[in-house]
Amino acid sequence: MTATLDLAKAIIACHSPTPLDGGCMDIITARLIPLGFVATHLPFEDVRNLWLKRQGTDSNAKTLVFAGHTDVVPTGPLDQWISPPFEPTVRNDKLFGRGASDMKTSIAAFVVAVEEFLAINPEPLHSMALLLTSDEEGPSINGTVKVCEWLKTQGEKLDYCIVGEPTSIDQCGDMIKNGRRGTMSGRLTIKGVQGHIAYPQLAKNPIHLLAPLLAELTAKEWDKGNEYFPATSFQVSNIHAGTGATNVIPGTCVVDFNFRFCTESTSDGLQAIVAKALQANGLTSPAEYDLAWTVGGQPFLTPVGTLVQATKEAIKAETGIDTVLSTTGGTSDGRFISQICEQVIELGPTNATIHKINEYVPLADIEPLKNIYLGVIERLVA
Repeated sequence: MTATLDLAKAIIACHSPTPLDGGCMDIITARLIPLGFVATHLPFEDVRNLWLKRQGTDSNAKTLVFAGHTDVVPTGPLDQWISPPFEPTVRNDKLFGRGASDMKTSIAAFVVAVEEFLAINPEPLHSMALLLTSDEEGPSINGTVKVCEWLKTQGEKLDYCIVGEPTSIDQCGDMIKNGRRGTMSGRLTIKGVQGHIAYPQLAKNPIHLLAPLLAELTAKEWDKGNEYFPATSFQVSNIHAGTGATNVIPGTCVVDFNFRFCTESTSDGLQAIVAKALQANGLTSPAEYDLAWTVGGQPFLTPVGTLVQATKEAIKAETGIDTVLSTTGGTSDGRFISQICEQVIELGPTNATIHKINEYVPLADIEPLKNIYLGVIERLVA
C-alpha cells in the first residue's frame, strides 16, 4: 500500500454525501498543519470549506492552489454495490468506493505530493494552498464561490490553480481541461387564453405562439466557437402545456432551455438575442410572457502558458503522453476560481465511472497522478 492509496482509502471511508464532509478536511488538516500550512475554516450554513496555505519564502511569492471537493453524489441503491460505497475496497486492480474517482483520490494525490515535495524542499520560494469544499456536487452556493469571495476580501492573489476533477479518458494524464463552457438556463412562460378547441377564435394558443419562436432559436448559429471551444449550443429540456384533455386549448406554455456557451458569447449578449427574437415573433409585453434566467457559470479559458506548460511537461515526464487540452463536459468549481485566478486547469484520474454504482479508480492511476502533481509543484513552487 502506498501513502497515496492509504490516504485515498481514509477519506473515501468518510461518509460525505453533499453537503457533508464526513471528516475528510480534518484528516487533511492534521497532515498539513505540521508542514507549515495555516488552516482557515470557512463554514457557510451547512457547508464546510477549508483554506490551507503555506507561505513561500520569496517576498513576491506566487501561489499554486489545489482545489477540490470532499462531498460526493448519493450512492444509489446499496444492494447494487458489490462492496459498501463507503468501505474502500481494492479488487481486480481497482479501488472501489463512492468518490474514488470524483474526486477523493485527487485530493489524496495532491496532499502526498506536497508532503514529498516539502521533504526535499523544506523552504520553497513560492506558496502552496488547498481550497476544499463540501458543496460542489450540490447547489454550489455555499462552497467555492463564497470562499473565492472571501479570498478576494483578504487580498489573496492566486496565480495558478489545479482543480482535481477526473479529466482523463483512457490513461491518467491523457486529457486536461483548460477551460469550460458557461451554462445559462431560461424558463419561458407564454401566456395564452384557454378555450374550447372548436372555437379557436375565442382563445389564444400559446403553443402556436411558441412554435415559430422555437424554430428560430433552434436553427440559429449563436457563434462559431474558437480553437478551444465548440460553438455555443441551445437546447430545450422541457415543454409543458395543456390540461390533459384533447378538446381544450391551453392557457399557458412553459419552456425550459439551456445555453452552453463559449468565450465567443456572453450571458448578457445571449439574453439580448432571445429578447429580440421574442419581439420579432409578436411577444412584446409582460402580459404575453414571462422569462426567468439563471446563470450557472461563466465560461473560462486558460490558454497555453506557465501552468499548462508545466502540467504538460509533468505528464510527459511521468507517462510519456502528449496530453490533450479540452474544454468539453459540464461545469466545475473552476468557473468560480477563474474569477480570481488567471490560470486554472482541471486534472485528475480517469472518469469512466464517476457518479455510477460501483465507482472506482484504477490502481494504475493513483501513483502517476501523485507524481504528475509533484512534477507541477516542482516546476512552479521550488
